Amino acid sequence: MKMDTSLAIQSYQNTKTPKIQNTSDDAKLKEQTDAFEALLLKTMLATAIKNEDPLYPKQAGSDVYHSMYLDTLSESLSGSFGYSELLLGYLKEQQAGKR
Repeated sequence: MKMDTSLAIQSYQNTKTPKIQNTSDDAKLKEQTDAFEALLLKTMLATAIKNEDPLYPKQAGSDVYHSMYLDTLSESLSGSFGYSELLLGYLKEQQAGKR
C-alpha cells in the first residue's frame, strides 16, 4: 500500500518557516502562548510535586512558598515543551485564514 505524504510534508515545512508579517504582534502572541504553557505546566507540576510529607509538618506559609516555587519553575520551563509552539502555529493559521 502506497501513501501520499506530500501534503503532510508540505504542511510541516510551512510551519517550520513561518512568514513574518508583523514582528511585534508575533512577539506578543508568543509571549501569551508561553504564558498559557506555563499555566499548563504549573497544573501538571502541582499534581506531580505534592508537598505532603508526614515527617515534616506544614509550616505557616509553606503553601504560599510552594505555590511561588511552582510559578517560578513553570515560567522557566515554558516555551521548551512544545505546547507553546503548537498553539502559536495554530493561532497564526487561524489568523491568516481570516485575512
